[in-house]
Amino acid sequence: MSDSRSDGGDCTEHRVAVTEPEVEALVKGICFKTGPPRTLGVELEWLVHGLRQPQLPVTPDQLKAAYATLRAVSLGSALTVEPGGQLELSSPPAASLMECIGIVSADLDTVRAALAEDGLGLVGIGHDPWHPPRRFLHEPRYDAMETCLDRAGPAGRHMMCASASVQVCVDAGHEEPGPLGHGRRWWLAHQLGAVLVAAFANSPLIGRRPTGWVSTRQLMWMEIGPGRAGGPPLEGDPRSVWARHVLDAPVMCVRRGSGPWEVPDGLTFREWTRSRSPRPPTRADLDYHLTTLFPPVRPRGHLELRMIDAQPGEDGWIVPLAVTAALFDDPEAAETSYRIVKPLAERALNRPAPHNPLWADAARWGLADPELCEAATGCFAAALEALPRLGATTRVTDAVAAYLDRYVARGRCPADDLLDGLRDPKRSRPGRIGGTPTAHGRKDIRT
Repeated sequence: MSDSRSDGGDCTEHRVAVTEPEVEALVKGICFKTGPPRTLGVELEWLVHGLRQPQLPVTPDQLKAAYATLRAVSLGSALTVEPGGQLELSSPPAASLMECIGIVSADLDTVRAALAEDGLGLVGIGHDPWHPPRRFLHEPRYDAMETCLDRAGPAGRHMMCASASVQVCVDAGHEEPGPLGHGRRWWLAHQLGAVLVAAFANSPLIGRRPTGWVSTRQLMWMEIGPGRAGGPPLEGDPRSVWARHVLDAPVMCVRRGSGPWEVPDGLTFREWTRSRSPRPPTRADLDYHLTTLFPPVRPRGHLELRMIDAQPGEDGWIVPLAVTAALFDDPEAAETSYRIVKPLAERALNRPAPHNPLWADAARWGLADPELCEAATGCFAAALEALPRLGATTRVTDAVAAYLDRYVARGRCPADDLLDGLRDPKRSRPGRIGGTPTAHGRKDIRT
């Protein structure tokens, strides 16, 4: 939920109303900035728990004190707080994979040291396995968001307050066709995205009990619904398709300078531009509206891949960052991954992600799905070949190779370690992924 920190600007800015054609032109102009892929970024969300007993809830006063300390530290990345008290670290655009890893690793060392003084630590799990959703931030934006999302059920509160992710940001790509063209990268992000969900699934529990899904976080996004958390159809020009999606998406709220924000029911941005009620929408309203849409792939000038669960271990986030960067930014790996995932597209039944059978299978079964496992194995192999060409160090390639051996080659994902630990507490300590790989803790659809 990388934009929960921003309200999209003061609602008194850009007072001139925008028309429907103006909105379409603006969205086309700002959401896909094409050119050679040169920069990379990552946004890391973390659950914050006690160092000694992560299964016990952290009080709001503890979080406030720790975050007051963090505001005084110097970081290269932006540090923000999510509605449930999760921390998010957003890197600046980096010129290379290793530059991105270096900046974020140094910042994480600083953040962890500061939190440790208050007895707190960062936990990499896609959904809090111990505690129910509880809002830490109480502001008009989150009050309105909660009201809006509650209409679809409890999934919105889980997303806001109990989830964490690794979000990889890659450039949109070239204007022309080819493996690094923006049309190909847009398509690849939605098909490869299901493979990334399955390979890095790490949220099988709620209330210490299995949900039946290896990525419960992805399940919550699906349950929020296609208007708020779905992507557009993939047919057609990405700019035109995305602009239509933005216009036809429901407005989360109409902001006010004071008092509670209005939360309309079913009003799309297109309808708002036509009715001009309860007040005419402005450019600032459009900017804000874009931050309230949470598709698995969000174009923000670059492409923001939002489907990866937070990963275990201090450096677990490096593997999905490295694999994704290799498969998107190395031309040979991009072409290989395209060929690998192309057969999977049939399982999507031409339905937008994540509300299609391919993405649902990825979130439920992970790499126990044989086709997803085969695709992940091929994609990891292509990434390993490409990483040295991107300047990756041996430490990074070794980490990817180890992940391939421990999880992908065995049809497993980190969620399986959590399930193993649930059945046999001796295999892993609370709050830490570990233990010896064993049989899946869910139905194995390979048999």
